[in-house]
Amino acid sequence: MLQITKLCLATSSGVTGIAQRHFATTAARAIDQKWRADKGLPENPNAFGPLTNLPDYTFLDGRPTPLGSNQKKRLLKQQEIATKIVELSGELEFAKQRYERNKVAAATEKQRIIENKLKPKGHLLLQQKK
Repeated sequence: MLQITKLCLATSSGVTGIAQRHFATTAARAIDQKWRADKGLPENPNAFGPLTNLPDYTFLDGRPTPLGSNQKKRLLKQQEIATKIVELSGELEFAKQRYERNKVAAATEKQRIIENKLKPKGHLLLQQKK
């Protein structure tokens, strides 16, 4: 977007001052988003990788490096996502088992109804036994 403005300054003596023009442009996206999407990469290249996931420094004596504030937030968010995944997968397994139980119950009910239907009597029953 290109925006041009013209500003005229008036002086106290009534004479018009110098006219100025200001250009305001919006920055175009420097990252080719379509290319990144085609390659399966995230939109923001700084969202994941060694620069964001690894610590900024290490101690020479081998002590653990404390987490940065954003690293800790990301870690907590990932833990929440993992617990949600475990919870939802458990619900999915329960739903699958319930579906199978309902299917078996419906089949047994159908079989019970078929077995309890009217049976032939008299000479027809005697003919079936032979």
